[in-house]
Amino acid sequence: MQKTNSLNLGSDNRWYALLVFFSVSVFNYLDRTILSILQVPVKHDLGLSDSQMGALTGLAFAVFYTTFSLPIARLADRTTRKVVIAVSLVVWSVMTAMMGLATSFAVLALLRIGVAIGEAGSVPAVHSMISDYFPPERRATALSLWGLSLPIGMMFGFTMGGWLVANIGWRDAFLYIGVAGIFLAPLLLLTVREPQRGRYDLTPTDLPSVGGALRLLWSLRSFRLLAMAGGLNAYVQQAMLAWNAPFYSRVFELPISRVGIYLALMHGVGGLIGVYCGGFFADRIGGRNSRGYLMVPALGVLTVAPVGLIQYLTTNIHLSIVCGVITSAVVVFYFAPIVSAAHMLVLPRMRALTSAMLVLIVNLVGVGLGPFVTGAISDFLIRSYGLAAASLRYAIASAMLVAVLSAILWWRAALHFVGERNSVIEKSDVAETLPKPAPV
Repeated sequence: MQKTNSLNLGSDNRWYALLVFFSVSVFNYLDRTILSILQVPVKHDLGLSDSQMGALTGLAFAVFYTTFSLPIARLADRTTRKVVIAVSLVVWSVMTAMMGLATSFAVLALLRIGVAIGEAGSVPAVHSMISDYFPPERRATALSLWGLSLPIGMMFGFTMGGWLVANIGWRDAFLYIGVAGIFLAPLLLLTVREPQRGRYDLTPTDLPSVGGALRLLWSLRSFRLLAMAGGLNAYVQQAMLAWNAPFYSRVFELPISRVGIYLALMHGVGGLIGVYCGGFFADRIGGRNSRGYLMVPALGVLTVAPVGLIQYLTTNIHLSIVCGVITSAVVVFYFAPIVSAAHMLVLPRMRALTSAMLVLIVNLVGVGLGPFVTGAISDFLIRSYGLAAASLRYAIASAMLVAVLSAILWWRAALHFVGERNSVIEKSDVAETLPKPAPV
C-alpha cells in the first residue's frame, strides 16, 4: 500500500477505512435527504408548489450533481482521492448550513445546487477506494456495508428533522446538520491511507484517455442497460423518498414529528435490510453465476410494483407502513450490485470515472425526474380533478409502472454481462493470470 502522511490510528485496516467512508456518507445522505422531511414547513413558510419542491429535492440537485461528477471523478482518478472526498464534504456541509438562511425559492435552489456540487465529488472517489481496499469477490458485500450509510443517513434525517422542526424550526435544523459534518474532514485526511490503485486486479493501471474510457463504456451493452435500469430503479426510490413525508402528512393527516418516526422505520430499518441483503445476495449468487449481480436488483425492484400499489392506495395506515418497510427494503437492492458489476467491466484506473458515469445516468434519471415528475403529476391532478391531498396517492403510485420497466432492463443487462466481462478480461495483457468469472 502506498505511503501517505497519515496518523497511525489503525488506518492500514480496510475496515477502519470503510468505517470512515461510511461516516462521511451518512452525512452525505443526511444532508441530501433532510429537505424531504423539512419540505412540509419550508413549503408552507415560503409558499412553494409541489412542482417547485420536486425541483428542489430532485431536478435542481440532479442536474448539477451529474454535471460535476464526471470532471471531479476524473480528478480523483489522477490525484489523491481522500483529499477530493474531504473537500467535497466541507463544501456540501457549508451549503447545507446556509440553507437555513434562504428566503425564497431562488435562494434555496442556488444553495441546493451548492450541495449537489459538493456531493458530486464524494461517491465516485469512495467507490474507487473501496474497490482498492477489497478484492473482487468481497466488493459487493463491502459496498453494501458502506451503503448502509444511505438508510442510516435517512433515518437520522427523518427522526432528527422531525424533532428539530418541532423544537427549533427548519432554519436552525439546516444549520446544525450542516455544521456537524465539517468535523469529519480532518479525521479522513489524517487517519485514512490512500490505497494502491489496482491492488487486487492484475490488469494494466495506466490512466486511459477520457474519450477511450467513455468509448469502452458505451461499447458495453451490459453497462448501458444496467445504468439505465439503475436510473429507473432510482426514479422509483427517489419518488417515494421525496414524497413520503407529505403523503403521510396530507393523506393520513399525521403530525410531522410522527411522520418522521414512521419514515425512519421505513427508510431506516427497511433500507438497512435492503442495502445489506442486496450486496450479500449478489456476492453469494454472483459467485456461482455472474448474472446474479444483476438479477438480485431485478427481483428487488419487481417486488416494489405490487407492494407499492398497496402502500399508496390503501386507507389503512398500518398496512401502508408495513408495505412501506418492504418497498423501502427491496427498492435499494441495486445499491451495491450496480457498482460491483460495473467495476468488473473496466480497468482499475477507470473506476472513479465509471462510478461517475453511473452517478450521472442514475441521478439524472432517478433524482432528477423521480421527485419532479411525481410533483408535477400531483399538481396536475389537483388542478384538473380537484383531488387535493389524494393527488399524491396516484402520483406516487404511477412510479410503480417504472419499477416494472426497470426490472426488465436489469434482466436484459444480465443476459450480456458474463460475455462482456469475459471479453474485458481476455483483452488485458495478463488475462491468463486472472480468475475467470463463474460459468453460467
